[in-house]
Amino acid sequence: MYSKTVVINNPSGLHARPASEFINCAKKFSSRITICQLGRESEPVNAKSIVALLTLSLTQDKKAVISAKGSDEKEAVETLIALIESGFGE
Repeated sequence: MYSKTVVINNPSGLHARPASEFINCAKKFSSRITICQLGRESEPVNAKSIVALLTLSLTQDKKAVISAKGSDEKEAVETLIALIESGFGE
């Protein structure tokens, strides 16, 4: 399993449009991917589910932990971290 923490930096957080981009990116990987708010690691959600992701209410400046387990786990986490750090073009 590979995990990494990232700060949500775009002003509107992971609302519907960025969450959709995140999900579409996550679905490209075969690994099982989860995401949770830092400090709430006991409540990870499926990073390939828009409904689950939106329930986290990840707003600007919150920290999230992305974890993956599988053959492409490191690439999956690093790619999703890069996407979040890019601010989704906002």
